Amino acid sequence: MSSIPKFLNVKERCPSGTCSPVLAWSPLPQKRQLNFIKNSSSNNKNYNENKQPLYPNCDFTIWLRSCQEEIKFPIYGKISGEIPKWLNGSLIRNGPGSLKVADEEFTHLFDSSGLLHKFGIKNGEVTYQCRFLQSDVYKKNWKAKRIVHSEFGTKIVEDPCHSIFKRIATVFSKEVSDNSMISVYPFGDELYAFGETPMIHRIDSETLETKEKVNIGEYVSIVNHTSHPHVLKSGTVYNLGMSISSSGIYHNIVEFPQTETGFSKSMFEKARIVASVPARWRLHPSYMHSFGITDNYYIIVEQPLSISVLGLISSKLNNEPLAGCFRWYHEEYTRITVISRTNGEVFETFFSKSFFYLHIINQYEMDNHIVLDICMYKDPSMLDCMYIETMKTMQQNPDYAKMFRGRPARFVLPLEPIRDAAESRNLVTLKNVHAKAYYMSNKKILVEPEKLCDIGCETPRINYENYLGKPYRYFYAISADVDADNPGTLIKVDVSSHSTKTWCEKNCYPSEPIFVPSPDSKTEDEGVILSAMVWGEEDTNHVGLLILDAVTFTELGRADFQTLSPAPKCLHGWYLPSK
Repeated sequence: MSSIPKFLNVKERCPSGTCSPVLAWSPLPQKRQLNFIKNSSSNNKNYNENKQPLYPNCDFTIWLRSCQEEIKFPIYGKISGEIPKWLNGSLIRNGPGSLKVADEEFTHLFDSSGLLHKFGIKNGEVTYQCRFLQSDVYKKNWKAKRIVHSEFGTKIVEDPCHSIFKRIATVFSKEVSDNSMISVYPFGDELYAFGETPMIHRIDSETLETKEKVNIGEYVSIVNHTSHPHVLKSGTVYNLGMSISSSGIYHNIVEFPQTETGFSKSMFEKARIVASVPARWRLHPSYMHSFGITDNYYIIVEQPLSISVLGLISSKLNNEPLAGCFRWYHEEYTRITVISRTNGEVFETFFSKSFFYLHIINQYEMDNHIVLDICMYKDPSMLDCMYIETMKTMQQNPDYAKMFRGRPARFVLPLEPIRDAAESRNLVTLKNVHAKAYYMSNKKILVEPEKLCDIGCETPRINYENYLGKPYRYFYAISADVDADNPGTLIKVDVSSHSTKTWCEKNCYPSEPIFVPSPDSKTEDEGVILSAMVWGEEDTNHVGLLILDAVTFTELGRADFQTLSPAPKCLHGWYLPSK
């Protein structure tokens, strides 16, 4: 790919080109597309031919469920243990809700119709509701009784009335999916459901009713954004978005300043781009699902998983899903760019051997360094793992666990490195860390991470309200190891001691653990963990809310609900304390 410059081959510091202090298996082939299911049929010689489950402790059908009946009005749960009396508020969740539209099925988990969940907590009691996000694409699908819009991994059957000229026209139109099924975040006093297109939906936090749709692109010039903005204590929101102009493709930090009224509309109207960085490869911008922010810097991590602009145009013309536009270049470096919050200019740039990530855990400044913690993978195979056909056949796929293998890692970025240091000298001077940084022969800085623990961690959360962008000690996550003794494990990681505490229950699959601090808490982990639960095997119509003591990581109480139809597992959420 001629538009990708070579700084220095990864073999310079690693003769095999594949070694890593965090991840040790071989990467995918160069320039690989996300099309695993095309070569993973039952005829594949790598498949398990005896049909015995390779991962007997993992029930992936929890992701394959489709909610058939909403729960529009609160139902009360059966309480076990004790719900803390001070805990009063709502846990709002978002995620895949239905893989089907009439008789048709989506191809990838990320294409599923979004389903919102609410756990209302008040005076020791808990209620539950769930409703589908009423996006335009959801309503169009069900009106037509078929899938009418290509999504991340799903290709639609073209309407014969649509000519080639109709498809050409869509390349230049603003028609994108508004299926906001990944996360929820507050803007002022209002709550919004997010995907990765600039279409977000306001949600009534009491009823889960979908209100108006907001196109962020009408306020600032972006064509997509991450589904994980940052909400500061002040109420100001920041997100990372991409723009396309006559001069090229740019990654932009967008600020939505808190206003006196607290209403999101005025925040959108006052939105502005506060920093802009050209994409490192002009026709292949990096895919980024999250970004970092500290007191003085923004951090963007451009991994070598890129979106081919020419592939995107081709996919539009040929009615192909977005996944076909992705390209993985494992021989290229990951670029970490540190941007000043004061002037919006690039402060320093670092490079790492290639890795894939979705979620940055946290980041902070300390003694002229930035500490950056990430849940990282060797390559983006885990996206292939979430194709529906791949999940259905995972028990016969001996490579599945390896494809999903990730580990949390820490990078340390020296902000004032010694400029004339030898290439062999470690530029990291921060104490009690094993992460390293070196000059390469071209004087670019190569950073090497250290492993934070030897457990696969995903959907990481911290004491966000008090420790975002600050030195911290703990994060909480779900297990990403499908071959573990119990893949449904919740994890508490002590990043200082590299030790862990875990909670699990047989056949139970908790979701993203959200930390809620206790009133007048004195320590970082003084509070509770909230996690939505579903169960595997035949226990499909069952959802629950788990409450753990965040210090001891032991159960305080739970609420169980019997639902009218299967309960799918959710992705991300937000806790809203009662006013």
